[in-house]
Amino acid sequence: MRALFIIDVQNDFTEGGALGVDGGAAVAAGITTHLEAHPDRYGVVIASRDWHHGDDDNGGHFAVGVEPDFVTTWPVHCVAGTPGAEYHPALDVSLIDVHIAKGQGVPAYSIFEGTTDDGRTVPQVLDAHEITDIDVVGIATDYCVRASALDALDGGWRVRVITDLVAGVALASSAAALEELEAAGAELAVVR
Repeated sequence: MRALFIIDVQNDFTEGGALGVDGGAAVAAGITTHLEAHPDRYGVVIASRDWHHGDDDNGGHFAVGVEPDFVTTWPVHCVAGTPGAEYHPALDVSLIDVHIAKGQGVPAYSIFEGTTDDGRTVPQVLDAHEITDIDVVGIATDYCVRASALDALDGGWRVRVITDLVAGVALASSAAALEELEAAGAELAVVR
């Protein structure tokens, strides 16, 4: 059985957001189109969101009182309950089965660092649906997509990154991330 991971397709990570990437809105729309075109492809569709605290630095993740280095510290983004933390409007949330919140007070890049509202982990959700294969889409190729796909590979799942449904912070680091994922065993594919 195959699952789809939708990684962090949030307003703050798309054009005009606090950490917006070029192509983010197109990725949101493309994921909706992909799911509508393939309604029976996935046993479960799981979407993650950064869901940070608004009253602290989230374990040093937010640069407070200093300039962010854009490696380990970042501008304030995806604060729980704010418009920036919401899914991009082009992503049809009715097509999502399971929602994962990550980064609640701590730095978190991988979907595996989050939980459902009722406390289930991603492996628990995958096991409940007898998932063997995972397609990964979303934002950003060079950060959270990369981390999520690597963790899935480390967990023993077969992973395919749909390269026309990801967007990254920078071209060079996104290309490097895809090369790293392929070398680690992920399949890179265009699936529309």
